[in-house]
Amino acid sequence: MNGLVMLVIAAVVLLLAYVFYGRWLAKKWGIDPNKKTPAHEFEDGVDYVPAKPSVVFGHEFASIAGAGPINGPIQAAMFGWLPVLLWILFGGVFFGAVQDFSALYASVKNKGKTIGYIIETYIGKTGKRLFLLFVWLFSILVVAAFADIVAGTFGGFNAAGEKVLANASVATTSLLFIVAAVGLGVFLRKSKPSGLVSGIIAVGLLVLSIALGLTFPIYVAKNIWLYIVFAYIFIASITPVWALLQPRDYLNSFLLVAMIAGAFIGVVFTAPAINIPVFTGFKVGNNTLFPILFVTVACGAVSGFHSLVASGTASKQIDNEKHILPISFGAMLVESLLAVLALIAVGALTVGGKLPEGIVTPPQIFASAVAGFLTKLGLPANIIFTLITLSVSAFALTSLDSVARVGRLAFQELFTEELEPGKQPAPIAKVLSNKYVATLFTLFLGYLLAILGYQNIWPLFGSANQLLAALALIACAVFLKKTKRQGTMLYVPMFAMLVVTFAALAITIQNKGSKLFNGTFKFGVDGLQFIFAILLLALGIMVAISGVSKLMEKEQPEMRKEGMAV
Repeated sequence: MNGLVMLVIAAVVLLLAYVFYGRWLAKKWGIDPNKKTPAHEFEDGVDYVPAKPSVVFGHEFASIAGAGPINGPIQAAMFGWLPVLLWILFGGVFFGAVQDFSALYASVKNKGKTIGYIIETYIGKTGKRLFLLFVWLFSILVVAAFADIVAGTFGGFNAAGEKVLANASVATTSLLFIVAAVGLGVFLRKSKPSGLVSGIIAVGLLVLSIALGLTFPIYVAKNIWLYIVFAYIFIASITPVWALLQPRDYLNSFLLVAMIAGAFIGVVFTAPAINIPVFTGFKVGNNTLFPILFVTVACGAVSGFHSLVASGTASKQIDNEKHILPISFGAMLVESLLAVLALIAVGALTVGGKLPEGIVTPPQIFASAVAGFLTKLGLPANIIFTLITLSVSAFALTSLDSVARVGRLAFQELFTEELEPGKQPAPIAKVLSNKYVATLFTLFLGYLLAILGYQNIWPLFGSANQLLAALALIACAVFLKKTKRQGTMLYVPMFAMLVVTFAALAITIQNKGSKLFNGTFKFGVDGLQFIFAILLLALGIMVAISGVSKLMEKEQPEMRKEGMAV
């Protein structure tokens, strides 16, 4: 297979999906461009702030992308390029984009509230609490997986102890990038410059950071970077959004355009050959195609994390309901295209069934391949590699920022109750709902998992992520039914992901249980995975049962008023 042919096929399929299926969904559910959105109705200058669709699209995509659409397809390439490509395209259109659209749509129709609120409103308070606990555990897995990937990308030494210039340069650039984001945030808040001025300053800071990173590389071992990354996540998750997260997202938008455009142009002009088999079999080593493929390629096909972003932040910024489709359905399809580019990258970089020596992490694989494409066009390889790797690590850090905050908020909400006037919360609840305590609990467990390495975490993360997608689809399906809208198109992806994720978690539990009985069980490596798999499976089953039971109930004469307007 030729990489250019694969890219063209993917682009055509995704474009047609948006034009026909996406617009059909919008017509079925009802979009009212004249209805006041939550961003206008509850505008507070903090969370509810109407924004231009391009701004919200950039925020949505930067938050949901992370390292997921690059990491998943590269790992799943062990099954061959055909099953990965088919799952990206089919899953991205009929699973992922539908979930993202329904989650954002349901949130906008429910005062910009989260999936947890929708579950409480249409399913019940018990379902909400179980869902919050699930979200917290899921957040820990995301923190662990992405933190390990970022630390590996920054590691200044390879397995032999030799210096790795590219990684060290990316590390310096990333640190400067964070400092630049803080400075930019303060400047934007105080000066409020025009879009042109802020854009020029952002590009200047980006170029300066890359130049200094190439000139002054920092050589620090991966294990040290892991400590630094977790310290950063702690600060980022409790810092006001205007001081770090918002300017980082703004700077990330420029990296986003550069990375995708560079990869796209490189594939178009070099038409690389895909050097991995079409299909390697239904079992590769200890991994079976079902369900491993479908939980390994999470982002890029379907990702439950997207529902948290869509209903948590994006829904509070929608200026007009007509923007819901491009910001949700559209952003997911762009992520699917990025996943296809990642598949082309690993296929082009592989020679004789092996990757070049020293290329270990998926971000390094992606960056090396894209740098190779663009080098053939006359661009400097070291600068391109640094820029692409910086882009991937920046998105991973953005996802870490977001998910650490989501995990912390979920943990706090678990111990926050609506009290009667004058009544004080219990002392233990008051302590656990403290943002510093909640952040420490979340990140400490994330660190324990991170030291296992992302390879050991990713299948479990993928299972939790896909199960979260199934639970979000259940909540949205119940909402659509209760508000007399057609939601049958959610049933197939919903039940399919339940089967996939329950199977994947059951396999993990069985494997770890076998080790426990035959004496090979390692309490550090296997213990946490075993416990997490059991908890996730149990919580998933309970939330699914409560949601599906509501879905199967006969309709009552009186429907809830929330979300009824179209």
